[in-house]
Amino acid sequence: MLAKLRTRAGALALAVLLSLACVSCSGFPADPDGTLERVSGGTLRVGVSHAPPATDIRGSEPAGPEADLVREFAASLDAQVAWTPGGEEFLMEALKQGDLDLVIGGLTDSTPWTDKAALTRPYAESTSPWGETQKHVLAAPMGENAFLVALEEFLSGREEAP
Repeated sequence: MLAKLRTRAGALALAVLLSLACVSCSGFPADPDGTLERVSGGTLRVGVSHAPPATDIRGSEPAGPEADLVREFAASLDAQVAWTPGGEEFLMEALKQGDLDLVIGGLTDSTPWTDKAALTRPYAESTSPWGETQKHVLAAPMGENAFLVALEEFLSGREEAP
């Protein structure tokens, strides 16, 4: 009798634990650092490298189709954009360290930065000066899945940019 009671108590405890696990999982996808929540209604911190025609940082504000795309994404989140111009290596490290929310600059799906960034699915294609097809991606922080899902949904609802 005692063995049956222990079995039932164990089964009940397991059911309670599973229920609690399911309730706590309802926030997926999640952002451990709260990127989407912080950016929404706030500031989207974007690193941009000079990579014409996708991005041009020679003016007072970044220009080009990727910069315009970022402005539209920020507007969809009711966010302002804070631009940080720089080289790819610097920007990718800043992204990895949590100082940026997004990096743009003509990145393609063959970028070597996959150890520092989560890349979007290709959202546009262009032809390189050498006649090769390039599939364009954006770089977001690793693990910030809610932010990445919001970005992917935005990109999938758009026509090709570059």
